[in-house]
Amino acid sequence: MQLYIECPYTSFPRSFARDYKETYLYPPPSTIYGFLLSLVGEEELTKHLNTKLAIGIIGDNPPISHIIRKQRHHKFAKGDSGGIYPINKYSKPNHQELLTGLKIVVQVNSDQESTIIKLTERIAIALSNPSQINRFGGLCLGESNALVNGVRKYRESDGEIRWLIKDKRGLISLPVWINRTTGQGIFQRFSFGNFCQDCFVQIKEPCKPKNTKATKSRKSRT
Repeated sequence: MQLYIECPYTSFPRSFARDYKETYLYPPPSTIYGFLLSLVGEEELTKHLNTKLAIGIIGDNPPISHIIRKQRHHKFAKGDSGGIYPINKYSKPNHQELLTGLKIVVQVNSDQESTIIKLTERIAIALSNPSQINRFGGLCLGESNALVNGVRKYRESDGEIRWLIKDKRGLISLPVWINRTTGQGIFQRFSFGNFCQDCFVQIKEPCKPKNTKATKSRKSRT
């Protein structure tokens, strides 16, 4: 299944971005996976693990715009309590990068999913009969205010596709999975080329790290 997604403006903040929010030039697989879950109304992140995604860009790299916007910083000061963040104290203008005129194609492969109803089947239902999908809010790609113009099946008239291909020496590094608690994740390097099996990235939840403190204590006792 190949999907065509068009977004007038969006941002994919880099993992190391702080006050100045730089953006990835291309949509990360982790973002596309979350977008597809939102499309079908799924709130459980691990529901469709082992889905394979291939991402392609139509046209040249999307232009980057630089803006200043007021953003909130959720930090407590001394004496604050109750989880209240006054706007006048915890908001300040920050610089941010935005991508404009983004047009992408996503190929979804659910052959290795363990769920009864595959993600591709749920996407087909969402496109053909949206009334059967139980979801809330606007459909966004990237930031919560980056509404898409629409989602449909790809047509050849949409334009030629430049596919992202897995490449250990590639200069494009994108996150495949991000741990919301720690902010750490799994990254993959890419380069551009024609479509092949190396375009597919499998969405897998990373293994939990071993308890190194417990391991060290056991070693010390021996």
